[in-house]
Amino acid sequence: MSRIYLSPPDISKQDRSAIDSAFDSGWVAPVGPDLDAFEAEVAKRVNRSYACAVNSGTSALHLALLALDIKPGDKVICPSLTFAGCAFPISYCGAEPVFVDSETETWNMDPGLLQKALETLADEGSKPKAVIVVQIYGQCAKMDEIIALCKAHQIPLIEDAAESLGASYKGKPAGSFGDLSFLSFNGNKIITTSGGGMLLGNDQALIEKARYFSQQAREPVLHYEHKAIGYNYRLSNLLAALGRSQITDLDRRIAVRKEHFQTYAESLGKLPGISFMPISDDGSPNYWLSCLIVDDSQTKVTRDNLIDICDQASIEVRPTWKPLHLQTVFQAKQKFGGAISEDLFNHGLCLPSGSSLTHQERDKVISILTSALS
Repeated sequence: MSRIYLSPPDISKQDRSAIDSAFDSGWVAPVGPDLDAFEAEVAKRVNRSYACAVNSGTSALHLALLALDIKPGDKVICPSLTFAGCAFPISYCGAEPVFVDSETETWNMDPGLLQKALETLADEGSKPKAVIVVQIYGQCAKMDEIIALCKAHQIPLIEDAAESLGASYKGKPAGSFGDLSFLSFNGNKIITTSGGGMLLGNDQALIEKARYFSQQAREPVLHYEHKAIGYNYRLSNLLAALGRSQITDLDRRIAVRKEHFQTYAESLGKLPGISFMPISDDGSPNYWLSCLIVDDSQTKVTRDNLIDICDQASIEVRPTWKPLHLQTVFQAKQKFGGAISEDLFNHGLCLPSGSSLTHQERDKVISILTSALS
């Protein structure tokens, strides 16, 4: 059996055929009918009116911040337990990230600490210019509370749904919340365009402003005219063709990943010291990654021991996200809380969860972990 990866791309014959058709159409540049159709199809799936497909989720977030006129010196709140790509674009704009800790029920941004951050920053005379909420590991945050806080303080909300396409919160799809939202189609996501992302919203002016910046800020004239600094962030028509094929398979992929999570939880969750990421009754996750917590006061091995044991067995497992307030590049930034995300990082483990993971491979993962923990 070859190495078992965490969340590899799941590519079908249909996907290959879609790319071949795009090649045959002649639309190989960063424009074309598949690009337009992909934007429309994803926007419909997440109940948004407008979309702009780009080359990464990070690019999409950068464009969201530009569309909202985030400037040098501004403060932008984001969760600490997430990938650094959620905070880097804040720095691209010359703004300052402010980190907020997680709560234990969904592992997402703690609304109580968000309220404290908003009030503290307002008292300091540095009201944040935006809040970014991340739907971590495919599960939505406590969106009612977060949306209410942003409205009360009149602060734009950006939803990072990079990991959560196909998830929902109280019947509403992930990606449908906030003034703007964005997705990632990186190779490890539930659907992929190799690399790619998409910015979404219901305000046409904001999306068109973002699209303008994504296309080198070129003015609508025959020659190349530029009145602002632009970026080359467009997604290609070829990759959009792949995305169109992949999204037709989204529901099956969610069902497969859900089965992985449930099987892991039933098999490993009964072992002393092992607990799984809680699933909120307020929504339905897409089960992007199956994550567990190792309480090494009750186990014979630590989380890091398990990583080494799995690596020796050719199984890729990884720690949960390292909190951004612990990252060297962000250690001097303002934060609210931190103990929860630090604990999740120190004890969290992500298991192979891809929709192409076979039952035989999953059984091997369970067998190796059970043996190590028993």
